Amino acid sequence: SLCAGGAPSLSYQELKDLKKTNVLHIDVRERWEIDRFGKIPESVNIPLGELVEALQMDPMEFKEQYNQKMPSKSDPVVFSCLAGTRSKQALGFAMSLGFS
Repeated sequence: SLCAGGAPSLSYQELKDLKKTNVLHIDVRERWEIDRFGKIPESVNIPLGELVEALQMDPMEFKEQYNQKMPSKSDPVVFSCLAGTRSKQALGFAMSLGFS
């Protein structure tokens, strides 16, 4: 299940269309879940427990850790997890840190 600021839920097709733009897709599942169930192409895995810290990192450190350019507070970001609960929490965390 997927979460985005404007639309609480996205379909898989909507996500695929968004990925053609410069949206950053953050998968907040645990690493073992990625290993077991597979990585979503062009997503970056930041487990929910690391997210608040990750979104406050120095951009260089973020790039080093996650091999991805750190999003700015106005960049489009999509969160996903397995069932939708953690992605909603992730969205709340990001918004509380000033992401629009």
